[in-house]
Amino acid sequence: MIAPRSFERLRTRLSLALALNGLIIVAEFTGGLLLDSIGLMSDAGHNFVDQGALFLALYAHLIATQPSSESKTFGYHRAGVIAAFLNSFILLLTAVGIAFFAIKRLWQPVPVDGGWIMGIAAASFAANLGIALLLQRGARDDLNIRGAFWHMLADAWVSLGVVVSGGMILLTGWSALDPLVSLVVVIVIVKGAWPIFKESLEVLLESTPPGVSPSAIAATIESIPGIKNVHDLHVWAVEPRLIILTCHVQVDGGDTALTNGLLQSIRARVALDFGIRHLTVQLETTCCHTDMVHCDLRRLADHHQPAEIFSHHH
Repeated sequence: MIAPRSFERLRTRLSLALALNGLIIVAEFTGGLLLDSIGLMSDAGHNFVDQGALFLALYAHLIATQPSSESKTFGYHRAGVIAAFLNSFILLLTAVGIAFFAIKRLWQPVPVDGGWIMGIAAASFAANLGIALLLQRGARDDLNIRGAFWHMLADAWVSLGVVVSGGMILLTGWSALDPLVSLVVVIVIVKGAWPIFKESLEVLLESTPPGVSPSAIAATIESIPGIKNVHDLHVWAVEPRLIILTCHVQVDGGDTALTNGLLQSIRARVALDFGIRHLTVQLETTCCHTDMVHCDLRRLADHHQPAEIFSHHH
């Protein structure tokens, strides 16, 4: 969980980012209309999408602190992941839209004023970079804030690209540079948004978290004396910082072998070797499955393809 002081600081920074970004949108859209610049207008559109992204990030940041309830037993931890997914998805769509209009403008060039474009875009670059720096520290540990950070950093790159194109247009008079730079910036946007889209989608699909091997976890637990095998093993993340593990552990012997000491050994070993501390472990002397092949992951591997062995769905 985020410390109260850090939470307040992040909320203040997100609120300030919203206000600054709103000013950027008005300035760039107005300038783009007056100057007939596809670069400025696409940057304004991109910033407008980012305004929604910042609202989502702030809302998710606020709601994620609410406690769990009977209807939401995990609380609202995934609110930030959902916001990150939506932000990155919208950003990818925005990149497609910018590319479309830039290509269209290449075929139908329009004269633009490079000097005014440079001035407006330079102000936008400074503001966007400032917002990104405000969010940088929170982005290290929070996928939701990281999504907002990459949005604003991408905006800064877009604005810098427009500054460069304005300068080149001023020197050469070649208006086609306006849409050409937009195409280069599209690549930058996709490069920043794709990893966040992929990571948030993996969390929503309850995939095994990166760097975690279910087979290695099973082997580690089975190496503890007194344990016969591990089955029904599932590992997923509610959000990147909250990894959950559930499994059935069959022990050697009768009911007297089902001890708290053995359970504590399992928990300590998994926490030490894999950093997973939220475990639900069912100890049993006989497998509860009617089909005995499911009682041993190694035997199950002989009957199914690897992708089916460690199903992550409940």
